[in-house]
Amino acid sequence: MKKMFLLFLSLLILGLPKNVAAKQKVPILVYHSIDQYSGTGSKELYVTPENFEKQMTYLRDHGYTLLTFERWQDIKSVPKPIFITLDDGYKNNLHAFSILQKLSNRNFHPTATFFVISDFIGRTNRLTNSDLRMLVNTGLISVQSHTSTHPDLTKVNNLEYELKESKEKIQKITGKPVIAIAYPYGNTNEHVVAETKKYYQFGLTTTPGPFSLTGFKNELYYLPRIYIKYSTMLADFEQAVKVE
Repeated sequence: MKKMFLLFLSLLILGLPKNVAAKQKVPILVYHSIDQYSGTGSKELYVTPENFEKQMTYLRDHGYTLLTFERWQDIKSVPKPIFITLDDGYKNNLHAFSILQKLSNRNFHPTATFFVISDFIGRTNRLTNSDLRMLVNTGLISVQSHTSTHPDLTKVNNLEYELKESKEKIQKITGKPVIAIAYPYGNTNEHVVAETKKYYQFGLTTTPGPFSLTGFKNELYYLPRIYIKYSTMLADFEQAVKVE
């Protein structure tokens, strides 16, 4: 009887779909500047438009579904879910938008999330109010918060200004809900998370690796992200987004 039970159990496990037996991996990629490197700032924080286009084309041609955090619940129902995020709100992020727009077709609907620093909007080399409104109105870009002034939140006393004020300012500009925040430098702790939960549904770190649902407390406020850098070649990119 025991042998029959074990045989039945083995057949049941072997018959399960792979996505049931294996834990789902959801890559959340983080970029900064999409531009040619001009010699100013950290080179690794740049990705050339040519490389960005190659990377997005790879996702298109290999069946990935690009999501924003408004569609988080879809990670369990779409093929190969992935999130494209860009931090700091640089003007050159318009190159990323143009590439996503170019690659869009009937079967591929690329989207991305721009995390902007609310007090920096409109500064030199930063996206403007009109840029942000244009982007969200296309339906391709979600604009979310990267705080008001980009401090290390674990060292800030006035978290309300960084969290609440940035959310409200961005919402006033775009007319769209702000539900996610990318912590500057990826830094957070239990106190920051407790405050973040008052205003946001998601908090993003720079802890490397894909996201897998584990059930631990507040895991949506410790979302990991995978850096895509100047030195990231297409072969590296393929490994970074691998979900099987």
